[in-house]
Amino acid sequence: MASPATHHTEVNIKNRRATFDYAISETFTAGIVLTGTEIKALRTGKAGLVDTFCYVTAKPNLGVWVKNMYISEYFYGTYNNHESRRDRKLLLNKREIARLQKAAQEPGVTIIPMRVFINDRGLAKMVIGIGRGKKEYDKRQTIKERDDKRSMARLFQK
Repeated sequence: MASPATHHTEVNIKNRRATFDYAISETFTAGIVLTGTEIKALRTGKAGLVDTFCYVTAKPNLGVWVKNMYISEYFYGTYNNHESRRDRKLLLNKREIARLQKAAQEPGVTIIPMRVFINDRGLAKMVIGIGRGKKEYDKRQTIKERDDKRSMARLFQK
């Protein structure tokens, strides 16, 4: 039997708005707790990170959760198919959770999912970042930098 790493296609779902709307100061890679139909749907690439965010739960069961992440229902799933936008737990160590919890308490700081991918061992992972919301002029600066990079690349191609 082939190992799980050999038969999956490259899954790399990005949150394009993350770096545009937020200045990312630090990133973490976390595992995601998924059900059987969710991982199968994710492997087909049918997921999205639009309007998603993370939050940290306190004492009774300390953890980081991702809210509003879209994973489409699995086509071959039966009546026990998953909900497409349920909250999903992220797997991080205690030190990382404490860092995120401390950062999230600061005003204007959000924990943003930036990218979902399947690693070489076939496990679903999510890159999350600590982001501070950008002001309108910061966004204009980002657009200007992107346009400058494009025009420089065009010049060097000729």
